Amino acid sequence: MELQTLTYIVVGFTFALYIGIAIWARAGSTKEFYVAGGGVHPIANGMATGADWMSAASFISMAGLIGFSYQGYGGSVFLLGWTGGYVLLAMCLAPYLRKFGKFTVPEFIGDRYYSNTAKVVAVICLILASVTYVIGQMKGIGVAFSRFLETSYEFGLTAGMIIVFIYAVLGGMKGITYTQIAQYVVLIFAYTIPAIFISLSLTGNPIPQLGLGSTLLSDGTYVLDKLNQVVTELGFAEYTTSTRGSTLNMFVYTMSLMIGTAGLPHVIIRFFTVPSVKDARRSAGWSLVFIAILYTTAPAVAGMARLNLMSTIEPTPGNYLAYDERPQWFKNWETTGLLKFEDKNGDGKIQYSADKATNEMVKIDNDILVLANPEIAKLPNWVIALVAAGGLAAALSTAAGLLLAISSAISHDLLKGIIRPDISEKSELNASRVAMAFTVLLAGYLGFNPPDFAAGTVALAFGLAASSLFPALMLGIFYKRMNTSGAVAGMLSGIGITLFYVFQHKGIMFVQSTSFLGDMSPNWFLGIEPNAFGAVGALINFIVAIVVCKLTPEPPKKVQDLVDYIRAPHGEGSAISH
Repeated sequence: MELQTLTYIVVGFTFALYIGIAIWARAGSTKEFYVAGGGVHPIANGMATGADWMSAASFISMAGLIGFSYQGYGGSVFLLGWTGGYVLLAMCLAPYLRKFGKFTVPEFIGDRYYSNTAKVVAVICLILASVTYVIGQMKGIGVAFSRFLETSYEFGLTAGMIIVFIYAVLGGMKGITYTQIAQYVVLIFAYTIPAIFISLSLTGNPIPQLGLGSTLLSDGTYVLDKLNQVVTELGFAEYTTSTRGSTLNMFVYTMSLMIGTAGLPHVIIRFFTVPSVKDARRSAGWSLVFIAILYTTAPAVAGMARLNLMSTIEPTPGNYLAYDERPQWFKNWETTGLLKFEDKNGDGKIQYSADKATNEMVKIDNDILVLANPEIAKLPNWVIALVAAGGLAAALSTAAGLLLAISSAISHDLLKGIIRPDISEKSELNASRVAMAFTVLLAGYLGFNPPDFAAGTVALAFGLAASSLFPALMLGIFYKRMNTSGAVAGMLSGIGITLFYVFQHKGIMFVQSTSFLGDMSPNWFLGIEPNAFGAVGALINFIVAIVVCKLTPEPPKKVQDLVDYIRAPHGEGSAISH
């Protein structure tokens, strides 16, 4: 069966599965819409959280960032940051927020800081971070559709919007949760099966994580030694030792991703769906297990795919591939514009090197590495079709979680919490669905008309969450002296300085595939790039919040007792009912 037909069948089947689950798990109450009724099993929730977390950035882009832009070792910031955040969640946030017993992050902040102003500021921060993040997901949906189903970007994005609309609006968190379990199964098989095939073909080892440290069947050289040899011969930095800027930048970047992970509302809200505090901890642990399956595979995918790519272009040292003899996968990706060749010396061969003056591969987009990997390795068509379904599952699952977080902030925190506290449950549920529909349309509009900073949206989303919500949550749980004035001042200063710094440098905000290690800007504060600045914004948030709270009155004793209750090891009920 030809590839396009097979891809339509596989993707169509997965979409039918998602819609069927949404109809089966349709939410009938606000509690089911916001937190899936609060009865999701920790293992199931861990799997759903894994799908919610492994966005288009993780599935499509991360291996490309490790393989190209961050040259191997430098890509460790993503592996450490995006998984380390779950340790913070499990230890410092998830159990306490679950014990508090409410639906959303702004609701916790509003009640903990006894202020609607604090709640509104939290809603604004949540919407800014979530909308910024969802732009990248909608763009990923359009790109995956347009490449694998050979449709226009606009048609692909529209189809993705319709699918998300059906299962998110119908099912709310309940439908999204069970849909994400199915999406996790699809995306993890789509990611690991090609990696297993390629590891077997290169090293004879079926476990990619071990294959990366094994020897090649062709000449007995270790994979990483061979990769180091190939890249250094072409003028690139050694794959296993190159870093992204200074040690300080690497540290701050990792920290920003960690606390950004722990502060993203669509991730935190997942821990409100389990039955108890103990289950919240267990769920965070299972999430880390399910995420680690992909994240430990990513370095192997990055290294082996780059070795395959470079070996295709340069089969033997100094003997470059003739352009007229380029393989079919090369032609396929040229049509997308994500792969570009320019014959600078007129010899008809594809010269590839680190020297921009002589390098004729003028563009190799990061996203190619995972999506083109099965084609480069000449794997069966069903594997390529599965990768297409996996990429779409990753983008759809995260988009749904983000859209729910945004709509909940609008309908529950603003409408129910501030504007119309007496609204009935039925009216609130209808308002939630209207807010979700509006949010889907907004996300689609931003997907069709992405702002000029769209290339760095994922990194910016982490910076915004890290610099605004994370400190407010941590101080709210662990520092009972923190008051309204301190929390509000901290959130505004943290997110304000981060936005200022990022947009001051938006022209160099995100490393493109053609820049490889890029040029460190002399205007970067202490050599810290904009993608990493969320940690600095968080530090400013902490400092401002603590200084302001010391200069203003203490919170009421009732609120301080509430903090003690949240942190007490006994009891698993709602803090508000205490």
